[in-house]
Amino acid sequence: MPSIKANGIDIHYEDHGDKNAPPMLLIMGFGAQLTLWPIELVDALVERGFRVIRYDNRDIGLSHKFDGVKAPGIIKMTILNKFGITPKVPYTLADMADDGAGLLEALGIEQAHIVGASMGGMIAQHVAAKHADKAKSLTSIFSTTGNPKLPAAKKEAMKVLITRPASMEEDVLVEHGMKLSRTIGSPAYPAEEDRLRTRVRETVRRSVYPEGPTRHLSAIVADGDRRSMLKDVTVPTLVLHGEDDPLVPVEGGRDTAASIPGAHIKTYPGWGHDLPMELVESIANDIASHAKAHD
Repeated sequence: MPSIKANGIDIHYEDHGDKNAPPMLLIMGFGAQLTLWPIELVDALVERGFRVIRYDNRDIGLSHKFDGVKAPGIIKMTILNKFGITPKVPYTLADMADDGAGLLEALGIEQAHIVGASMGGMIAQHVAAKHADKAKSLTSIFSTTGNPKLPAAKKEAMKVLITRPASMEEDVLVEHGMKLSRTIGSPAYPAEEDRLRTRVRETVRRSVYPEGPTRHLSAIVADGDRRSMLKDVTVPTLVLHGEDDPLVPVEGGRDTAASIPGAHIKTYPGWGHDLPMELVESIANDIASHAKAHD
């Protein structure tokens, strides 16, 4: 997999499809490697005529790690936020958006369709706001606005997300990943057991870095409410969200669409906080149709 210097750090990425096709940048979420974008979805977007680039965010996968840089604890950050105080964090979601924009620049790409999932959707929102000249369109997938009045994640979903594995042994890490996938996944589209286990094991063998998600979480919490930023977004926007998402409830998607002028939203019953095989073709159609309408 190639690596390139972007925004002052090394970013690992994959580049799929015809280099002359309209580029599409996929931004993954909290603590997740680029491989969480199913290759089946990547291939489906390539088949629909796009050059698809997926990459590891900073502090995860094979991209630059901020070793030794401490993030404030979640309890402290939550208390500070309640008093309107922005906590000091190692880096922000805006910094991570600069990474994505920097990657496009390093690859010589002037504009791309920006697609982000979960925290990646938050980062994509920053790209659309701060780097609008680089964004042909925005697709925000099971993400949210940071509005504190929105419904919270289900307790069991948040607990498994932020709980560290009991050890760094491969089998323990795989079981932890399986539990996470099952807890936040789609109730109507449960992943096939052997396929899920194989995918999780491949992810574990590719990279394990428990420190990164701690700093990712601090960036999310510190970012706060993005609605005032989103009202100035002019990039054509599509919001996709599952109606049964236990981690980012569907209200987050609806609030995102309501906050961005002219945005459209499509929700799916039975879809949780994952990208199930059964929905790959439909999601690819949604993303591609939106992008082609604004290419």
